Amino acid sequence: MNLNHMFLSNSELAELTKRSRPSAQISILKFMGIEHRTRPDGSLVVLRKHVELSLGCNSNSSSINNEPQPNWSAI
Repeated sequence: MNLNHMFLSNSELAELTKRSRPSAQISILKFMGIEHRTRPDGSLVVLRKHVELSLGCNSNSSSINNEPQPNWSAI
């Protein structure tokens, strides 16, 4: 697993939020409903998968963990 692709880069986070300061980025992320975590150094961690799901970019999966889902229409 390549962690570089698991999380948004600093430049991607700045592009998404249109902000450069972490405190301002947090406000935008909260407004957009995107989960994030703050590191001890104040920088942010944002899962790429959560952003994709939040913005509707990943229509192949109904679960953030990509777990198999039952076919309810077959019942």
